[in-house]
Amino acid sequence: MKTYFKSPLFAVTVLLAVLMISSCHDSEVKSIEKESFVMSNKMLSSTKTAKALFTNTRNQLNFYGKITADNNKLIEVFPIVGGNVTKVNVGLGDYVEKGQLLATIRSTEVASIEKDLLDAKNDLLVAQNRLKVTKELYEGKLNTEREVIEAKSEVDKATAQLNRMKETYQIYNLKTGAIYEVRAPIAGFIIQKNINEGMLLRSDKTDNIFDIAQIDEVWAMANINESDISQVKLGVDAEITTLSYPDKKFYGKVDKIYNIIDPETKAMKARVKLKNDGFLLKPEMGATIQLSYTEDQKMIAIPSAAIVFAKSKNYVLVFHSKTNIEVREVSIYRQIGDTTYIAAGIKEGETVMTTNQLMVFEALND
Repeated sequence: MKTYFKSPLFAVTVLLAVLMISSCHDSEVKSIEKESFVMSNKMLSSTKTAKALFTNTRNQLNFYGKITADNNKLIEVFPIVGGNVTKVNVGLGDYVEKGQLLATIRSTEVASIEKDLLDAKNDLLVAQNRLKVTKELYEGKLNTEREVIEAKSEVDKATAQLNRMKETYQIYNLKTGAIYEVRAPIAGFIIQKNINEGMLLRSDKTDNIFDIAQIDEVWAMANINESDISQVKLGVDAEITTLSYPDKKFYGKVDKIYNIIDPETKAMKARVKLKNDGFLLKPEMGATIQLSYTEDQKMIAIPSAAIVFAKSKNYVLVFHSKTNIEVREVSIYRQIGDTTYIAAGIKEGETVMTTNQLMVFEALND
């Protein structure tokens, strides 16, 4: 047996076997190296990456609501007299200037006030004539100074009464011919109109006939569900969208919380003030109100664009170099817009691909 193992033929056979095994191993290694992924310089130049950051999480709540006029810039116009509406000069949605004529009403009440004004003028004239006569008699020693003083007092009373009637005319925009003019108390838009030409207004009517609002600033009123009340705070960021402008977003902050529950909607209201450039937002327009705020807890955050969803799982591509890109499964805690918070699967400071990641993912998983 010992002679057999030491024979030249056996030695050659063993050497050939070793060479063949080594050759096969080298071929397999070269094949693996050939098949490993290497990012081209062209793809590398168009690839963007981002660092995973350990930061406070943000939360986001969506509510439905509507746009309303600023109550501090809204005036309800009431008729001060009843009568027949002879003309209406404006329509719903029209913009009006302060003092602009809105409607005219012919009224028996104005006719009565007009008679009182005429009586006041006559009373003053009578009192002035009496004072003149009294003064002449006093100068002729035919009456006393007291009578002059009384006559002068009557003139003062008549003058005051006439001035009061003139002020009434001016304040209520009354005109001769028993006409009451309804004029705009402020500049703004007609957002409500409850008057038409030919309408007969009762003197005891308590409803407003116009609402005029300045809408350069408006309110977005959010209906907060009872389950979300504890999460809504003053000052949180708000993003508002509407059906009328689906691609446009309006931004503001919650500036008032109404700490009562509406018995009809079973919701609490929160208010967001908005600049209304170009008067795009109209009162009573429906709105989706998105509130977002920072929480106390911290978590890894990456751009949402880095997430690759495949086979019911979420992945990211961790970039080390163009020859070393790692596919990593991650567990998502929450996605808020362009930011995704990761519960597990990635560490702070690691670099993830945010462009070209889908192509690389497919190449690595072929």
